This record gives sequence, C-alpha cells and structure tokens, in this order.
Amino acid sequence: MGRRADGEGESGRVETTPAIDRFLGSPALSESTRRAYGFDVRHFAAWLQRRGTALEQVDVRALADYTAELGRARNGLSPATIARRLSAVRSFLRFTLGPARVPDGVMAPRRRRRLPHAPRLAEIEAALDAVSGDSPLALRNRALLELTYSCGLRSAEAVTLDLGDIDFDQESLHVRGKGGKERVVPLGEEAALQVARYLRDARPHLATGAADALFLSARGRRLDTSTLRRLMPNPHRLRHAYATHLLEGGADLRTIQELLGHASIRTTARYLHVSTAHIAKTQSPLDRIGLDGGAPVTP
Repeated sequence: MGRRADGEGESGRVETTPAIDRFLGSPALSESTRRAYGFDVRHFAAWLQRRGTALEQVDVRALADYTAELGRARNGLSPATIARRLSAVRSFLRFTLGPARVPDGVMAPRRRRRLPHAPRLAEIEAALDAVSGDSPLALRNRALLELTYSCGLRSAEAVTLDLGDIDFDQESLHVRGKGGKERVVPLGEEAALQVARYLRDARPHLATGAADALFLSARGRRLDTSTLRRLMPNPHRLRHAYATHLLEGGADLRTIQELLGHASIRTTARYLHVSTAHIAKTQSPLDRIGLDGGAPVTP
C-alpha cells in the first residue's frame, strides 16, 4: 500500500494549512516568491472554504470556476496579478495533489494585449447601460444582455434557458449548448443581480401561464433570438467580448474552452485570434524541479 502523504487523514482528506506550509517550504522558492505565493494560495484556500470545497475535491471545474472569477472583466485585478495567482495555485495543486489532478493549460502572457476585432470593455458597458428603465421589458432586456455577456452565451443558449437552470445559491448557470452538450458556468455578481431583479419585478407581469422559460416575451412566451438581435445588432459580440476579456485578464485557453463549450482548444485559439506560435506559457519557479507544468471554428 502506498505511503500516505503528510497532512492527509485516514478519510483521505488533505488538510489545507499543512499542505500550504509544505508547499511554501520548498527550497526552490525565493523569499519574495514565497511571500507572494503565500498570499495567493491562501486566497485560493479561502475561496474553497467559502464554497464548501475540500482541497482534495478540487477538479477541472473548480479550477475553471476560480479562474473565471479572477478573470472576469470587472473584477478589478490587473492581468499581471491574475496570472501570478493562477501560477501559484496551479503550482500548489500540482505539488499537493499531483500533476494528473491539474489540467494542462496554456496561460496568457502577463502583458495586456488587445486582440483583433475584440469589443472593448467600455463598448460592452455602454451597450448594457443603454438598456435602462423600470418597465418589465426594460428589466428583462437588461438581465438578458447582462447574462449573455457575463456567462459567454450563444444567443440560442440564452433564450432556451429555463427557470431551473439558474442557481443563485451555487452562483452557477446550467447551459444547453450545441449538439446537446451541457455545461455549467459561473454566474457573475452583476448578472445575478439583474436576473434576480427581473424575476422579482418583471417576470410576474409577463407570465401568463406555467411557462418554464427564464426570459418571456410581452405575450408570456419564450423569446427567440430575434429579441437579442433587436437589442444588439450582433449579439455574438457579447460572447466574443466575454472570452476576450477573460484571456486578457489572465485566464488560460483550456478554461475558456470549457466555459465557451468548445469541443477543441484549437477552436478556442482560432476564435480568439491566438496563434499557437505566439502563445506563451506562464512559468513558475517550481518548473526547475518538475512541480509545475504548464478544427474549424464553431463559435
């Protein structure tokens, strides 16, 4: 039988504090790196605690959720800070849980870059702010646009959402994508606020029956994609902006692939106009001792 790692109880639970101490005790880390990584890893541990996830339960989805939270366009963190935090967390997880538990992902460069044809954040903010008013339809439209952007939805995905697809407690959204594929994406704070307001103050005035659709028309029916096109001539720009802002904020391509529901990471790279020859992997000081690693487009 294999040797049980220090700090792992009989139940297989990995104690977070001893695991962090062992990680930070690596001689491969300089004192300044140890201080920075200590803050970053403890920030991640606190996030895990808030959502009730044990360290040994961290998987691709948990890491994707954390990355998305850091990379969300309006989070306020600089790209360099986000990239450093992700590097520290990935190194910590590889050290503690083993390389097989941490997905290989190509990280965005630390320097902010503007990708070709990407809608700027100010443009997205202006489009969202233009949808104002307190009428039921105005509240619906604001919630619809905010959710489409904040969750990176295709137009068809947004209008096919049902009431049961949104989980405010878990801060997540269940999405039915192309080809019957389903995914769960993080629900942003602003999107949750706008959707909650719509459900409280607007949807009851639109509902005329027992419709399960999240977003209803003036006649109480499920919306079609033409509503989004009327609100924004090219609503897919919201999805493109979501992916672009995540990448610029430091999220890795593998995570963005999962959040967008792309079958291949090559699709994601092409979608974001990223050449594989110019994708840089963020390196950790632990690389030198082996503890870190690093199709047609159908949007």
